[in-house]
Amino acid sequence: MDNFKQPKRSYQRGRGVDGFVSRSQKPQQHTPVATNFKKSTNSQLKPVQSTEGYAPSTLSLTPRQDSKAPLGGPTVRPKKARRSAKPKRSLGKKIFRASVALFTFAFVLVGGIAGYTYFKTRLVFSGSSSGAVALQKNVDPVKLKGEGDGRVNVLLLGLGGEGQDGAYLTDTIIVASIDPVQNEAALLSVPRDLWVKKSSGSAGKINEVYANARESSLVSSKDKEAANKAGVDAIEKVLTEVLGIKLDYSVVADFKGFIKAVDAVGGVQINITPDLAVTEQLYDSVNKKPYFLDVKEGLQNFDSTRALYFSRSRYTSTRGDFDRSQRQRALIVALKEKVQSAGTYSNPVKVTQLLSTLGDNVRTDLSINEVMRLYEIGKNITPDKVASVSLVDKPNILIVSESINGLSTQVPKAGLFNYTDIQSFVRNSLKDAFIKKENATVTVLNGTSTEGLATRRATELRSFGYNVLSTGNAPNKNYTKTVLVDLRSGSKKYTKNYLEKRFGVAAVTQLPDPSIVAGDADFVIILGTDSIAATQ
Repeated sequence: MDNFKQPKRSYQRGRGVDGFVSRSQKPQQHTPVATNFKKSTNSQLKPVQSTEGYAPSTLSLTPRQDSKAPLGGPTVRPKKARRSAKPKRSLGKKIFRASVALFTFAFVLVGGIAGYTYFKTRLVFSGSSSGAVALQKNVDPVKLKGEGDGRVNVLLLGLGGEGQDGAYLTDTIIVASIDPVQNEAALLSVPRDLWVKKSSGSAGKINEVYANARESSLVSSKDKEAANKAGVDAIEKVLTEVLGIKLDYSVVADFKGFIKAVDAVGGVQINITPDLAVTEQLYDSVNKKPYFLDVKEGLQNFDSTRALYFSRSRYTSTRGDFDRSQRQRALIVALKEKVQSAGTYSNPVKVTQLLSTLGDNVRTDLSINEVMRLYEIGKNITPDKVASVSLVDKPNILIVSESINGLSTQVPKAGLFNYTDIQSFVRNSLKDAFIKKENATVTVLNGTSTEGLATRRATELRSFGYNVLSTGNAPNKNYTKTVLVDLRSGSKKYTKNYLEKRFGVAAVTQLPDPSIVAGDADFVIILGTDSIAATQ
């Protein structure tokens, strides 16, 4: 499936992203892309040109030493490319089309505009009404299959589109996670250069996964909608392994949607903090003229051009890429608030214009009913309830830079393909809404002769956000089947449901041994030998 090789980078002086280049570089033309999804199968790939002027790669899991002789065909290099000193890059360097995610997340949260005209929404929404259980009101615990079902996770992918270098490389990858119980949300960015395993057994950067699967599908079928769906399926599979959470929905968009959306609502206002202020001289290749970005501290107005520059500015303070993600978060919240304002909804012209923008530039597997429910939830999510989650900033530096075959990549700090720490951090940062609300306390006891069993299972439970009070040994070590004791008689029904499904047992309300001291625990888990295999 992966026919691409990626040589050492050749940087072209002045090359930019989002259609922007330095003043010395000739402008390039942008072409937006609209996507839709259908099922398809993968096959062999066609080469896809990358955003940096080189072809995406297919590399073995063991880094090759001879990167000058890639498998799968010749390397595609830009004309007149020349080497220069390697530019300063932080982990999320040059976030390509970052502004796409700003618009798409706001779109997800304020999807109630879909009710304005059925025709327009059918251009955008391709899903059925059988999605995330957490979107339902008064959720029945039985319907929750496992930890994480209490949140709604939407994958946001930003593409360059046809006519661009690396047109289908997903250089913007963000998970928008919504807690419908506490009325909170979070944005989690995934570095485009994260080195991951692919379904073919090879490895490469995560931003290539969608493009590879899409091109493979187009080899056997010319159906672009099916190819886009194949790309989404492929990257969702990889991200589920990396992050350890389920992804309920996806939104794929080109950056032009963001520009039109800001125009449609008449611009946005943001209260700029000192660390988000930025000044930078740029060249706008779309309008073919220099542009001076000057965003000072205080309340600032943003039209679409200024918002786009602000979201992708490379200039940061000492916090590096964290400041860029904070700028994106600020724009997401500002756009959400503006779209949800009474003035926007009372103006049919603006609503129609916004829907037309979605139809041209965005596709999602959300259904209309699901978007309407997200709108209802989104009305209660205030700006201070939208958090930024980073994998690269102190004190949670979980991904670091590493050179593989001369390529600048990002890998887990714990080691190549070791996602344990990342998964624990993400699950706790995006904690299941019902686990968070009930905050049940748990004690784990080892009822077997296997040393360390209680500690291992407690670590697993903590990685899913459970409040584990203590671990220890049961009075005897003869338990063959795990015992789950609910000391609150079902009052914490969601935690009870999750634990029953995790350990495959029905909860009882009495301790099997009166000598066990439960203390303040709501649940006591006595591990039997049936629990040993799950920790190995």
